[in-house]
Amino acid sequence: MYRFGLIGYGAMGNYHAQQIDTMPDFAVSAVYDIAPEKREKARAQGRDVCDSLEELLMRKDVDAVILAVPNNFHKPLAVAAMHAGKHVLCEKPVMMNSRDLLEVLAVSEQTGMLFTVHQNRRWDRDFCIVRECIQSGALGCPFYIESRVQGAKGIPGDWRCTQEAGGGMLLDWGVHLLDQLLLLADSPVREVYAHLLSVKFPEVDDNFKVMLRFENGLSALVEVDTYTFIPLPRWHVSGEKGTLQVDDFACGGKMVCAKNTEMHWDEGIVYTAAGPTRTMAPRPRETVETLSLPQVQTDARDYYVNFRDAQQGGREPAVTHRQMLAVMRVIDAIFVSAKEHRAVKPEE
Repeated sequence: MYRFGLIGYGAMGNYHAQQIDTMPDFAVSAVYDIAPEKREKARAQGRDVCDSLEELLMRKDVDAVILAVPNNFHKPLAVAAMHAGKHVLCEKPVMMNSRDLLEVLAVSEQTGMLFTVHQNRRWDRDFCIVRECIQSGALGCPFYIESRVQGAKGIPGDWRCTQEAGGGMLLDWGVHLLDQLLLLADSPVREVYAHLLSVKFPEVDDNFKVMLRFENGLSALVEVDTYTFIPLPRWHVSGEKGTLQVDDFACGGKMVCAKNTEMHWDEGIVYTAAGPTRTMAPRPRETVETLSLPQVQTDARDYYVNFRDAQQGGREPAVTHRQMLAVMRVIDAIFVSAKEHRAVKPEE
């Protein structure tokens, strides 16, 4: 039985507990939250609750801790847990900047404790579909990717609205989309150019748009909006052989790919109100084929299995120190780009 201690019992803490409850070889053996009402909620649900952080970290029946707390607590709690001899599974963002992350990674090396971050969106079906289509070669070599999530409700009225706690969409959703893109590109980011907007929440970014250029020539747009009433597709991928679109988290969409058919450029003219265009006329139907998106099966609980196996059996963690650092260095560069209104190369 692999046993977790859960620090933080808000929405994500509850999510982790519910996931682990469904796994026969795993358990949440202890819970701690700084808020008395959340400790009482955990007790009412039958959890074994600690009344202090020190009590949880001293528990012999805790193999590792899960940090499900506001972002500004990640660093001190991760350091305290590793010095107490506990392995650490940290919620995203792994830290608020790469400098803090380097300090925490140094503690991981010093203590021999496993430290990694919960990048659970690697198991989202929409991402897995895009990755499979790219890896299969169905689209040819991709040259441009758009990845976005959009809502219209604004930011939930909690710590995510405050700068001190590390709120804002770049550190909330941005870390997921960037992590996914870096996996798809498999190439260092050469340049970022960013617009961070504060439409409804003055302390933090509630909408942002980031252009990335990778060393292998791929370009990408990452977009997160909390005040958009007509959403665009979740994914739009352009490759040398075709185009893929995933509409939303429900994974509707399609691929349209070019056939190896000769195309005559003198066919087809589109007339706009101001004149004709042949360049933007549709291709002849016989030169393309429309394909359904592949079906994929994912289970985000595989992350916990990997964590245990990485800690006990020497397996590489799903999210490595190198990958965490790459994402945080891109985020550092994005903040600089938005502040200075210029393209920035992430630190290497």
